Amino acid sequence: MKLSPSKINSFLLFKLPAAYFTGVRTKSLDDTTCVVTVKHRWINQNPFNSMFWAVQGMAAELTTGALVMKKIRESGKKISMLVASNNGTFTKKARGRITFKCEDGHKIDEAIAKAVATGEGQTVWLSSNGINADGVEVSSFKFEWTLKVKS
Repeated sequence: MKLSPSKINSFLLFKLPAAYFTGVRTKSLDDTTCVVTVKHRWINQNPFNSMFWAVQGMAAELTTGALVMKKIRESGKKISMLVASNNGTFTKKARGRITFKCEDGHKIDEAIAKAVATGEGQTVWLSSNGINADGVEVSSFKFEWTLKVKS
């Protein structure tokens, strides 16, 4: 079964309802890039009238995680995935629609190939930046994913 934005959004509803109900939505997914958007609304705001940092983190993590899931599925191997570490930087209040994008699909390909070839767990750092409607970066996230071939 091919992974698509609509399937990921359905997955959110049933497996990650906090992301779904706060408005996190996958817009596109291909071999190198995943795009996720979220709009500042009452349900995802903080006391300072901007988007709560954790909602931005969910959207950013989804861009990286969806790419990892897609690449694992395409490999045909049973590979576990887990976030080992992350960090985020916030540079402007997140208001309106924020678009998160990860363009690190090639890094995942390399990590999966090495994990399959060596049988050892691999780590890969993936980045996702949040951009507002004016094209200004509001936040930047990095996630360290661990990938290990299941025996």
